[in-house]
Amino acid sequence: MSKWDKLIEKILSGEADANIRFDEIAMLLQRLGYRVTVHGSHHIYKKPDWPTLNLQPFGAYVKPY
Repeated sequence: MSKWDKLIEKILSGEADANIRFDEIAMLLQRLGYRVTVHGSHHIYKKPDWPTLNLQPFGAYVKPY
């Protein structure tokens, strides 16, 4: 299983929402074809025909919602 497959599994499990590194998820989303724009601390990821994602860094991790 690749690093990206493990990260996707970790995200989809829902058990590690506060332990996902921002740099890892940013690279994963870019590999999946999302384009990013930054407005302040908000990183907006968009891809045609896919949901828009609004992520914020919280230290080295993604801010859990």
